[in-house]
Amino acid sequence: MKSIRAAWSGARPRAGALAARLGAGALTGALAAAVALAVGEAVAIFTGPSSAPVYAVGEAAVNLTPASLKEYAVEHFGERDKEMLIIGILAMLTAIALLAGVLALVRYRYGAVLIVLFSAVGVAAAVSEPESTWTWALPSVIGGVAALAALRLLVRSFRGPAPAQPAAEVEPQAEPAAGRRTFLVTAGAVAASSAAVGFGANLISSRRYDVSAARAAVRIPKPAYPAPALPAGVHPDVAGLSPFFTSNDDFYRVDTDLVLPQVSPDSWTLRIHGMVDRPIELGFADLLKQPLHEHDMTVSCVSDPVGGPYVGNARWIGASLPSLLRSAGVRSGADQLIAQSADGMTIGTPLASVLDGRNALLAVAMNGQALPIAHGFPARMLVPGFYGYASACKWVTDLHVTTFAAEQAYWVQRGYARIGTMKTQSRIDVPRPFAHLNAGPVTVAGIAWATDRGIASVQVQVDDQPWQDAHLAAADNPDTWRQWTYDWAATPGTHSLQVRAADDSGAYQPSAQAGPYPSGASGYESLVVVVA
Repeated sequence: MKSIRAAWSGARPRAGALAARLGAGALTGALAAAVALAVGEAVAIFTGPSSAPVYAVGEAAVNLTPASLKEYAVEHFGERDKEMLIIGILAMLTAIALLAGVLALVRYRYGAVLIVLFSAVGVAAAVSEPESTWTWALPSVIGGVAALAALRLLVRSFRGPAPAQPAAEVEPQAEPAAGRRTFLVTAGAVAASSAAVGFGANLISSRRYDVSAARAAVRIPKPAYPAPALPAGVHPDVAGLSPFFTSNDDFYRVDTDLVLPQVSPDSWTLRIHGMVDRPIELGFADLLKQPLHEHDMTVSCVSDPVGGPYVGNARWIGASLPSLLRSAGVRSGADQLIAQSADGMTIGTPLASVLDGRNALLAVAMNGQALPIAHGFPARMLVPGFYGYASACKWVTDLHVTTFAAEQAYWVQRGYARIGTMKTQSRIDVPRPFAHLNAGPVTVAGIAWATDRGIASVQVQVDDQPWQDAHLAAADNPDTWRQWTYDWAATPGTHSLQVRAADDSGAYQPSAQAGPYPSGASGYESLVVVVA
């Protein structure tokens, strides 16, 4: 520290000169970091978008994040949690880069050490990913080397020509005006170059790996087992009530991917192996040749709070998952199906539940279209009765028949319940919290779901009055949500409304409030409205 203070202070430059030096150091570090990111993006054109330094570090951060913090991020940032993570990583990188630049103007090696350390973090993060290869280290390594070169160039341009004195002597503290001009010109060139390289690399990479065109070319065959026509009256005509089918664009997305997996249907394969007599490997064309089933199903995330948005209902088309497993010959003693995604995510489902007659699918279409990329294209798994973390593997490429004793899936390793049974839930869509209403007839409406069990009853309570039965809309099937309405004669004042639902067994959802971790939220949704 003494050497740093001595080298920095020298002849105690004036406050203005010191401020200029600090600003130049910060700019030097920021530009070196920009070079690292731009070059890393360029190298990732060849190694894959997820190997780029920011994304590699981000994915590692997601995997290391405690479950409680993950739930906090989803609760407070929703589907923008990944954007917030990227912003946080960039902020951390910026802070380190600014410090590296300031130190580099004291001694180049001081700043270089920080750049090397951050590059090493990027390498470690990249190669720690389940789907990574050794090439994933290259963007961080080459980006780090480029950052060191940029740091050296900027430091030299700031200092000007080398002084005629031994290298070991204290570096000069005064920078002539010509040196400052040279530094600014150099900094401008580095900034422009890194921006051009980064923007161009991102554009090329996104086009190279984008499978949107391949998805658009997919033609889903007519299902051999079409879904029955929807009964009349499944969706009450109430403004603000969720549509019966959630559009693909509005369907929630909660996963760990900062970069969406881009899986070409031409290269996609599914392997069924483990405790089976006849391991199977299918290509996408083989999957489309299977007898396809069309089935309506509600999917919900374990992170969904009471009354939350992470639930959706869609019409799916896919191959029968039980039929595929039986064709492989499941062996006695197996009790878990581990599904693995193209991104390395693993999801564990009780095998008996997959084979007990429910409509478990290897889905290829959603609401009449090939699966959107964000929802698992080319194929995903769906098993009614379980939260997504225990049944709905997107971008699925591997099905391992095994036991719970032998293997734990990704979220179970992080403390979530081993069996992710979906709880009975209900939600008020209309009116909205703190709505201002007119006295008189008011329609309260919402949804309730208990997949694989179905909804038998919904009740609404106003203030502390007795629970009243709501009117249930027609039921599609036990695997979809059921919509409901309640006619309320609203009186002036402030009122609380809450809802509860019972599944087909007659059991109402538990009233005790619990957060999503570790087995799904519970409790009644309650809201306050004001009636004039």
